[in-house]
Amino acid sequence: MNKLKSIRWFVLLPFIIAACGIGKSNTLGPDQEPANKDVVTAYITTSTRSSEFVKRELSFRDKADNMSPFTVTLLPHEEYQVMDGFGAAITGSTSYNLLKMSKEDRTEFLKKTFSESEGMGQSYVRISIGCSDFSLSEYTCCDKKGIENFALQEEELNFVIPVLREILAINPQVKVMGSPWTPPLWMKVNNLKDLKPFDSWTSGQLNPAYYQDYAIYFVKWIRAMEEQGIKIYSVTPQNEPLNRGNSASMYMSWQEQKDFIKKALGPKFKEAGINTKIYLYDHNYDYDSFKEETEGQIQYPLHIYADAEATKYVAGAAYHNYGGDKSELLNIHNANPGKELVFTETSIGEWNDGRNFEKRLIEDMEEVALGTVNNWCKGVIVWNLMLDSEKGPFRPGGCNSCFGAVDIDKANYKTITPNSHYFIIGHLSSVVKPGAVRIGTSGYTDKELVYSAFKNTDNSYAFVVLNKSVTPKKINLYDGEKSFVHEVPARSVISYRWFTNK
Repeated sequence: MNKLKSIRWFVLLPFIIAACGIGKSNTLGPDQEPANKDVVTAYITTSTRSSEFVKRELSFRDKADNMSPFTVTLLPHEEYQVMDGFGAAITGSTSYNLLKMSKEDRTEFLKKTFSESEGMGQSYVRISIGCSDFSLSEYTCCDKKGIENFALQEEELNFVIPVLREILAINPQVKVMGSPWTPPLWMKVNNLKDLKPFDSWTSGQLNPAYYQDYAIYFVKWIRAMEEQGIKIYSVTPQNEPLNRGNSASMYMSWQEQKDFIKKALGPKFKEAGINTKIYLYDHNYDYDSFKEETEGQIQYPLHIYADAEATKYVAGAAYHNYGGDKSELLNIHNANPGKELVFTETSIGEWNDGRNFEKRLIEDMEEVALGTVNNWCKGVIVWNLMLDSEKGPFRPGGCNSCFGAVDIDKANYKTITPNSHYFIIGHLSSVVKPGAVRIGTSGYTDKELVYSAFKNTDNSYAFVVLNKSVTPKKINLYDGEKSFVHEVPARSVISYRWFTNK
């Protein structure tokens, strides 16, 4: 494993800001007019860290050129999915670490991450409903039996919500997704045959007798968060429903999720006038199919889509990548193209050489960022935004070998090391804005280049490209009106944004 030098962001911050151009008037936000529409804005990150999200301004050719052999032509009339956003999870652990920072340093980091005018413009975050394996304790919002005892808890009120408020003050358009790791323990049973009480944070199943109460739990949580100034854009009924082994977890087959949605959650949302999106599944590409118990769970979302009553409440399905292949996204889309897809969790850690930036930047950009988007995902969310230098705080029985999108030195809560996931999300969020549509391309292809093109709602184009090769690659981007040439460095990622007159 390569040992990478810690990036001392707050010591070097003035130089980083100058290099990236952050804060300049020509940094583009979704509703901002650029200072100069006659330039292309580019952000560059190399796997050697010689460039880390460095901003450059490029010139168009004096005369548009679409005849070059390395021309990629954008096809704005060939439209795919509309994008919702990109970001990371704001777990209890992330919130704890952020709040250990000085207010000044935290504000700088959050602006760099979420601001449209001063940073990457990350636009979608995921939080747990109750605890997760990256919480400070184990809890739900109704640990005392009886749904009338619902209340937001200390970790939410003192850690997660204050951080979300700071983020939303910086970028009010950030979307929030909520996912439960477990329901209140009094709602769990050992299995659906014996229906014996199951007083454990780990495993168990939802007692059908409490479907209505659990649906009300979701409604109360959404309303309580709204009262705190936080609108919930989407939810999943259960994080990793085929994973019994997490520190907080519950098994929920597609049959159970179907019944819960159509008999309780969907009707309760409708009754309450809640338009929060419901995404199914929220687990791995391979449906944990190596386990005998889950063999019947293959293509989990499609079984629920097939139920006419359940499917009307469902926006789409959510996926993780801890098992299987991203090609499953295309399979699910092709089987039901009217439903949406979002990618909601992945992590770097000791198991995938997470500290090897040269390896992880390339693989994560190909598999997670561009790989999910090019297979119809509307959003891409990675796991913890920030963990400390000891990979925590984490719950016993949860992941004790995960790294954050960034890691902060526990000795001073100041020195930050940005990892691959921070950059792969930033390369999307900086140029692909909520509401953008992914569009087609034609022309030059190269097995070492992976890319995707978009048109934003403000009439700007975005193009994100990964060069996997050990040699630079020249490309000419042509939008039907303008063109520019740029050399993509070896083993690097570049994001481009420019305006069209059309």
